Amino acid sequence: MAMFWKAMSGGLLLTLSLTLLGWGAEGQGNGRDKKEISGGAIFNLGQDRDIWRPLIDITVNLTEVRSIKSSFQLRTYDPEGVVFYGDTKKGKDWFVLSLKDGRPQMQISRKDMLVSVAGGPKLNDGKWHTLEVSNDGNFVILEVDGSNGLVVSLASKDMEEVIVGELRLALGGILIDEKKMAVQFVPHMDGCVRGGSWLNLSLPWEADVDELWPCFQNIQPGSFFPGTGLAIFNTSVFPIEELNGVNIELWGDFSQLDGTILSIRAPGQGLLFTLVANNNTKEVTFNCRDGEVRIRNTFKRLVISWQTGYIRLIRDGSRTNQIMPSNQVSQLGYLAPWREGHIAFGGLLGEGEDNIGSQFLTGCLEKIQVQQKDLDLDLALKHTAMSSHSCPA
Repeated sequence: MAMFWKAMSGGLLLTLSLTLLGWGAEGQGNGRDKKEISGGAIFNLGQDRDIWRPLIDITVNLTEVRSIKSSFQLRTYDPEGVVFYGDTKKGKDWFVLSLKDGRPQMQISRKDMLVSVAGGPKLNDGKWHTLEVSNDGNFVILEVDGSNGLVVSLASKDMEEVIVGELRLALGGILIDEKKMAVQFVPHMDGCVRGGSWLNLSLPWEADVDELWPCFQNIQPGSFFPGTGLAIFNTSVFPIEELNGVNIELWGDFSQLDGTILSIRAPGQGLLFTLVANNNTKEVTFNCRDGEVRIRNTFKRLVISWQTGYIRLIRDGSRTNQIMPSNQVSQLGYLAPWREGHIAFGGLLGEGEDNIGSQFLTGCLEKIQVQQKDLDLDLALKHTAMSSHSCPA
């Protein structure tokens, strides 16, 4: 969005386009008794909260803005999510920077214009990347590691309108209805930001959480479960064919896992299956109504194949055990419970809508596949207290 300074009596004021590009990490408190955070700190954007709600935000008077450039470093394996947001006029005009398919995406709303542009290098490689947002005349420029990543030109007949009032900035979320986005995306971002320099502002931002999650010093791809949360899906979102059954594949160092890896519950039928790791006994236990299988935890990949008449477990590519017949399969058919139930990764599903789980998992799952497709835990019906795309290395 075009940004430029306009000289006015009483000082310099930023036009709307500039203000929308300013990503401040420091600003005024607003009396809401929130935790104040230095803008130069390191922030874990994956903090557990409502998926669209910002992690930190600030409201400043436009007369306090003294720069047209903001820079920061971003590190993530997540291909999609909100990085930062800015607006004026309490959300009537706004700017959003996010990732989509791992690449930067900017969306801008300004009076009669709604613009979206995406491109540049993929940033979800787990490395720190330096991003800088600035303007040059009518052009908004996003630089990535010193090279142009995205360039946007936006002009209208009233572009030089002087905007006064307040500027709102937010990190890791937005302050407007997500339906206003030109391009819809999954907002939750498992990533970290550090080294922010935001329009040369010098006041603290406010955090919308009591405690900020730390950022791991080194990371690797995967989903990290700290023993306090899980991801829940409707099983109906995973289409199945009767001949092929249901297949769930899990990758990771099972010797380092402890707690409930997987649980499936069907309405009115209770728990169908659970997969639990016990680091004390060095075993992984698969339970269903018709029995259980205990496996030494010395493997890196497990396939659970649920088909008509039997359930098969395959460890590191070799069959380890087979449960057949299964009464719950033969009496109810395996399709009906799957289509109507819930599946949780990282915890034991409870009963009812409010009981979200227990016996949570501690450890890293490097990859999860359901029906031969990689599972993005950010798409879960409920997602609590976990890192969806990164594990400590």
